[in-house]
Order: sequence, then C-alpha cells, then structure tokens
Amino acid sequence: MSATCVSRRIDERGAATVVVVALLGLLLVLGAALAVVGGIFAAHRRAQAAADLASLAGAAAVVDGRDVCGTAASVAAANQARLVTCVPHGREVRVTVSVKGPQWRGLSTGDLVGESRAGPAP
Repeated sequence: MSATCVSRRIDERGAATVVVVALLGLLLVLGAALAVVGGIFAAHRRAQAAADLASLAGAAAVVDGRDVCGTAASVAAANQARLVTCVPHGREVRVTVSVKGPQWRGLSTGDLVGESRAGPAP
C-alpha cells in the first residue's frame, strides 16, 4: 500500500460518528415535532367529541324542558372542555367548545375548538 492511501484512511476515522450523531439529533427533533402534532390531533378530537355530546345533551334538555345551555355546559365540563357559545333555536342547539392544546417546552398551541349542532332532522 502507498503512504497516501494509509494516511487518507487515518484522516477519515470518526467521520461516521459525526454523521450518526447528526442523524440522531435530526430524529430527536422530528420525533418531538410528531409528538406535538399528535397531541394537537388528539386535543382536536377531544374538543369535537365534547361539542357533539354537549349539543346532544342540550337538544335532549330542550325536549325535557330543562336549562339547555346549563346542561350543555355541564356535559362539556365533564369532558374537560369549556362551553364557548350555546345558541338554542327552537328544538335545535348549536354549541362551540374549546379545549386547551398541548404545550411543548413552555410554548402553547392555544385552544382548539369544536362545533356541533343537534336537533331534529329538517
């Protein structure tokens, strides 16, 4: 073997370690970003489910003659959501609820909103 071939091999030692460390850092950041996106998706599903249940409870309260928005608010609270709007219109009820979004490293994604309508078919 020539001296240049041996010296080139010696100079390249540890290059793979740098590449592996860089790729691991990239995977770590990508994993954290995916976790936040997954949290946002789950919170939005939770907000929509709470809105659906609150509007159904409000529509049932209309039929029973109970407090529509109070019933919707208690069902939303039972689902870890906050009732934002409640609009009864005849036998139909429209609600909007909000759920706190996930936080990552002190940064909040804000509130996620779900909207729903319940009542008899038109």
